[in-house]
Order: sequence, then structure tokens, then C-alpha cells
Amino acid sequence: MSTIDDLPLFPLGLVLYPNEQVPLHIFEERYKDLMAFCTTHDVPFGIVLAHEGNLASVGCTAYIKRILKRYENGSADLIAEGDERFQIEEVYDDRASYYTADVTLLEDTSTAIDEATRERMITQHMKLLELAGRTVRPDLYQTDRRLSFVLAQNAGLSLEQKQEVLQLSNEIERVNYLVEHFERLIPQVEEQEDVQRRVKSNGHFKDFPPEHL
Repeated sequence: MSTIDDLPLFPLGLVLYPNEQVPLHIFEERYKDLMAFCTTHDVPFGIVLAHEGNLASVGCTAYIKRILKRYENGSADLIAEGDERFQIEEVYDDRASYYTADVTLLEDTSTAIDEATRERMITQHMKLLELAGRTVRPDLYQTDRRLSFVLAQNAGLSLEQKQEVLQLSNEIERVNYLVEHFERLIPQVEEQEDVQRRVKSNGHFKDFPPEHL
């Protein structure tokens, strides 16, 4: 496995996946330093979930895709794109104004995929989008990227669940995880939709007892 020593770390309240793009507003001095270093040396930085005072052990390297705007005070708006998953081995707070870490890059342990389960995941995701009133784009599923990471970006996952997906070691495990998640979530969404329809159509539930009883 490949390693990176002193990878600049950017702890955030989000989970980044490979090939996912995320907007960032850089305003803290230490992260201005981090971005200046990465831009000058054309090296990645690591986005890792910081939640409730804890730093996740697995994150994703990112590159600056493009800078949208620079401000006079040195702040910037930019788009970063995820690249490779990594496991943190050691974190340092004394080598730069920002945290750095020695990390091991993580490769999927298997490239095999159960096509039937993959198609099931796609069907479930499309249904979830329809229930949420979102436009379903068939081209979303026609990708040579790891589809589990594409769908997990918009799958109704909590932060903890997104992190769990990031840490799974191969596409089979991630697809199975999402299928099980959709099987739990979709009936809940359908039930909520049914309740909303009944309230809107009647103003109250038909099986409610009359007020005078």
C-alpha cells in the first residue's frame, strides 16, 4: 500500500468521497496556509470528518479543482475534488500551522460486483429520489466510477452512515450497505408521504373520533 507522510489535514463536518466535488470557503489563517502550500507544491490535502470532538480514522485526499473567488484578506472560495481514501496512522500538530498526518492510501480489496444487487441499488435509489420529488437522471448511473460513492452522496445517510460507507473496504460491501439502507428508509418515506396526503385531503384523519364524542 502507498503512504503519504505529512499530508495536510482539513478536518470538516462532512464526509468526502472519491470523485465527489465539494465547495469550500477558506477563511482561517491556518487553512489559508494549507491551501497556499498545496497550490504551490501541487499536492493533495486530506479531508477528514471531525464530529463531536473526534477525528475519524479514515478520510479522503482532495485536490483543488478550481478557485472561484479570491478575497483581499486572503480568503477564497474554491471547489475541491475527492481522490483516494486513506487511513490515518499518526497526526501531528507541530509541523505546520495546520494538522498533518502520516497516512496509508486504501485500495479496494476486491473489484468483483454482484450485478443483480447493483441493479437493485439503482432501482431503490431512483425510487427514493422520486419520493423526494427530485429529478431522476438515468445518466447518473452510467458511470465508470464506483457507483456506491456516487449514490451515497444523495442517499439520505447520516454523517455516521456516510463515514461507515467510506470505511467499507470494497464495492460489494458498499452496495450491500446501501441496499439495506434503502430497504429501511424507503418504507419510512412512503409512510410519511401517505400521512401528508391524508392530512392534506381531509384536514384530519378519518379514523379520528368526532370532537363531541
